[in-house]
Amino acid sequence: MTLGVAMLGLGIAYLLRQAYVEGDFPGFFYYLTLQFIPRTLRGLLFIAAALAMVGTGIFKLNQSLLRVAALSGRGDDSNIISTVYNHYTLRRGPRVVAIGGGTGLSWLLQGLKAHTSNLTAVVTVADDGGSSGRLRREMGILSPGDLRKCISAMAETEGLMSRLFEYRFPTGSGLEGHSFGNLFIVAMAGVTGSMEQALKETSKVLAVTGQILPSTLEDVNLYARTTDQETVYGEHNITERGARIHDVHIDPADVEAYPEAVEAILRADIVVAGPGSLFTSIIPNFLVADVRRAFIQSRAAKMYVCNVATQHGETDSFGVAEHFEALERHMGKSGIFDYVIANSNIAGPLPGDWHSEPVAVTPAIPGVTVVMRDVVSEQNRYRHDPTKLAAAILRLYDHGEVSQARQPSRELTATR
Repeated sequence: MTLGVAMLGLGIAYLLRQAYVEGDFPGFFYYLTLQFIPRTLRGLLFIAAALAMVGTGIFKLNQSLLRVAALSGRGDDSNIISTVYNHYTLRRGPRVVAIGGGTGLSWLLQGLKAHTSNLTAVVTVADDGGSSGRLRREMGILSPGDLRKCISAMAETEGLMSRLFEYRFPTGSGLEGHSFGNLFIVAMAGVTGSMEQALKETSKVLAVTGQILPSTLEDVNLYARTTDQETVYGEHNITERGARIHDVHIDPADVEAYPEAVEAILRADIVVAGPGSLFTSIIPNFLVADVRRAFIQSRAAKMYVCNVATQHGETDSFGVAEHFEALERHMGKSGIFDYVIANSNIAGPLPGDWHSEPVAVTPAIPGVTVVMRDVVSEQNRYRHDPTKLAAAILRLYDHGEVSQARQPSRELTATR
């Protein structure tokens, strides 16, 4: 390669010399070609410049390869060229923001990360049950549970990280019932000084594809009003109570949104709400006023992914229309979603011990396009298939007709 480049340079030099001898050039070419410097010194200057360029090129090439190798974290014999290609292809993918929490959001993120690395999860922090609730009460921190699930889903070594982060200690005084992932995040918060920094550093350590952002950094509690006008406090109690929910609220109601979450929504190409627990994972994010306003003002393609099955104690007997009506009612504005993605592959009732049923198909909902797709997992028909769902979302973005009538987003200040 070196000899080839040298011969190429020599050939160009011959052509330039011939043009210089035969051509008639303006006077400034005297200075442009450094004729006021001795030829020997000119030659050395060109050689030095060439070596600097070659050295920089080699350094940048190795830097790119090492970055990809570090991100992959693989111990197999994967083709490095394919790895490099995939890494830089994902960097050119659309900016996608997924809003929700719990297991539903993590399944969506698993599928999307195969298409783009410009991926942001905006996650609710209202969880107050199980290991997350105990850590939240005892240590006064943001609930780490839903954040943990997103980290394990978006980590490069997804299979191992998922098992490790979801591992729960079966015994041990003070440890029993806690998940390793929750403890890891809490420990990182102690080391870095804040939950915000803990998420960023954890994402670096585990080579997370994209970023994970809480909808707010403030301590919020969720409560619901049932159709019988009963008030149920606490995210965990809402589902356990099992009464039909009319609406949900956060306390305090005027919490500030996390600025980076607002910015991500405003800059996104696609914003996806769901799948997941409708009243306890998806809607709580939109109860943060600036998150809701950012979503309304965003010019992204806005999609709601309806659950494939009802959730016992939360959306019993709900169809697609009821899911969407509840979400839009809490948004306080209609006509802001472009698509509702619903499952078309319904194969009879679900097992009785799941206490759920397939979500009833809705052929049309006023003001929004209902898109029927086969997005259910054949192994667990209570959940979405990550690959199918991500493909359906990207296909809509690539070929859909998102309204062009929206006005440009107004500047939104997330901090008071």
